[in-house]
Amino acid sequence: MSTTSSILDNTATQPSEKASGFSSLSSEQFTKIILTELSNQDPMAPSDTNALLQQLSQIRNIQSSMDLSEKLGSLVSDNQFASASNMIGKVVGGVSTDNSRTIGKVSSISKTDDGVFLNLNTGKSIKVDNMDGVIDPASLTDEEKALLGLT
Repeated sequence: MSTTSSILDNTATQPSEKASGFSSLSSEQFTKIILTELSNQDPMAPSDTNALLQQLSQIRNIQSSMDLSEKLGSLVSDNQFASASNMIGKVVGGVSTDNSRTIGKVSSISKTDDGVFLNLNTGKSIKVDNMDGVIDPASLTDEEKALLGLT
């Protein structure tokens, strides 16, 4: 089966757009693997071709599912970032990154590997998932604005 390995090694070094594993194989490359496997089998003990095709198909399906999950995760993150941008200038409350309850005016947003964060005028940050309230500053009284440091 060294021929099969060399075909896989050659396909792995070819450039592709973020494709990985079996999902990066073209139909031609996939067919080459199958034909190589069939030509290298022992004629006295042939392999079950249907089982081989089913296994390779299952591997491709698993890889496709993993790729889809990764793309959906990225889409959710991008959506959170877009939604968080609408919070700039609003007063929000929630649990800050230091695990304390906080409230403040959103001055900016940031996106890290840990998620999307609302950066407050108080110097604290709230992860979007940990935000539990939003207030439009225009609805606050002057006294409330002073208490929040918004004046």
